[in-house]
Amino acid sequence: MEKMTKAEAFAFLGEKARSAKIATVREDGRPHVVPIWFMLEGEMIIFTAWYTSIKVKNITRDNRIALCIDEDAPPYHYVTVEGRAEVMDKSKEASHYYAKTIAERYVGAEKAEILAGRYGIEGEWVFNLVVENVIAYRNVTD
Repeated sequence: MEKMTKAEAFAFLGEKARSAKIATVREDGRPHVVPIWFMLEGEMIIFTAWYTSIKVKNITRDNRIALCIDEDAPPYHYVTVEGRAEVMDKSKEASHYYAKTIAERYVGAEKAEILAGRYGIEGEWVFNLVVENVIAYRNVTD
């Protein structure tokens, strides 16, 4: 197992579309973990979420989050990013732009427009993860 540098970790995050698992903290202290899609703009990790979702309720109360992104095939690699989620934009225009851009990464341009119509709407907020810590390893089975 080899530790990745921060630059290597961000290269891993950007090299192909992998779902992230976002962990937030519920009001009673229990963890809440769900998969999300994301994109990078430099070292900014951007994702969208519906304003009444559990994760958004948790973030607006306590914005500390963690994301875990892994390669689930041998020799296995993973990156965990810890930090604070900030609302970048609540507008329909930003939501549509980021929903489409993120979806293009995962499903291609043709399907992205369909998903942007579904998720790029009023009420879908755009978030940025302000990175405070990166834990990253490659070749976990070596």
